[in-house]
Amino acid sequence: MRIDILSREYPPNVYGGAGVHVAELTRALRELDGVEVRVRAFDDPVEEPGTRGYAVPAGLEEANGALRTLGVDLLMARDVAAEGADLVHSHTWYANLGGHLGSLLAGVPHVISAHSLEPLRPWKAEQLGGGYAISSMAEKVSYEGAAAIIAVSAGMRRDILAAYPSVDPDTVHVVHNGIDSERWRRDTSEAARETVRGHGLDPDAPTVVFLGRITRQKGLPYLLRALRRLDDDVQVVLLAGAPDTPEIEREVIGLVDTLRTDRGRDAAPVVWIGEMLPRDQVIAVLSHSSVFVCPSVYEPLGIVNLEAMACGLPVVATATGGIPEVVVDGETGWLVPIEQVGDGTGTPVDEERFVDDLGAALVAALGDLDEARRRGEAGRRRAVESFSWTSIAERTLEVYRSTLEGRTPPP
Repeated sequence: MRIDILSREYPPNVYGGAGVHVAELTRALRELDGVEVRVRAFDDPVEEPGTRGYAVPAGLEEANGALRTLGVDLLMARDVAAEGADLVHSHTWYANLGGHLGSLLAGVPHVISAHSLEPLRPWKAEQLGGGYAISSMAEKVSYEGAAAIIAVSAGMRRDILAAYPSVDPDTVHVVHNGIDSERWRRDTSEAARETVRGHGLDPDAPTVVFLGRITRQKGLPYLLRALRRLDDDVQVVLLAGAPDTPEIEREVIGLVDTLRTDRGRDAAPVVWIGEMLPRDQVIAVLSHSSVFVCPSVYEPLGIVNLEAMACGLPVVATATGGIPEVVVDGETGWLVPIEQVGDGTGTPVDEERFVDDLGAALVAALGDLDEARRRGEAGRRRAVESFSWTSIAERTLEVYRSTLEGRTPPP
């Protein structure tokens, strides 16, 4: 079986969970017998057999970002048809239209992995301007024309069917994100401790860590307000970069400055690392932290939670989207309740209450570090037992086969 995977992100150009998913799924699929995988990715991906990169076509370099994306999609679609494939599998709106058009040209099924939905990310208009209408169009056309859709959580499946009611529910399957628990595991070696010290942190101090892009969906402004509830001896680490817009970047800068001022000169540091760290450094920071926090207001699954759990960290996270399918309240972490406005933004109905509840959960986690460690150990077990990439690749392959055979795969 020959599969063409289309993606905006692919190593080394990985900026979020979707890129991690594509990289790990590709690796796991390539290890299965009878499967040939070709990757078509934007820009310059890693040089490896079966992987090709695509630059923005000449003449579109200065165009709106959505138009640049569609230009790359057209090139991908051209090559899917020219080089032949049994099935095309696209990830995120950036590559969906390329998969849709490529499937039409080649006469093969198109499978979509749903990592997020444009109707549930209206703040993207801040980033794309009129391009948001184009990205929404590209996603809608692709979803409604897809032979099968893979949702990364049951929550995401519900969102897909609500956003696109014309999609046949029998074509939407749940296959969770995964984690490589051999690569992501606790590292308390002296080298890791030196890495932590190199970032201005005390490896033995109580520490809260956040990892994510600076975008509305990640809820960072709410977290920065909630962190004011913590004792001054708690270190704060923000592995936060790639802001969507200058406006949200300025907002976060202001909130970080306020947090540091409120905590005072003698408090434990608030360390903000804006660049994307190599995996080993991320693991070092996670391994020497006490609690991982995911304050997202929109999160189809949250692969960062799996990464933290695999490193033995308890997770404090918003009870939204697919997060409750990963983080078990009272067992592997603390889930923070949220009532959200029904306009697609994910905004809490009562923002102050959400901030207070988030702060209270962090205080509870840091107030009993023995319990936090127990939940972190349970999280590691859950990540290993329930979210291996091998099982996820096998489940994905079953969706491929059933789609090609025109049947419904087992649940």
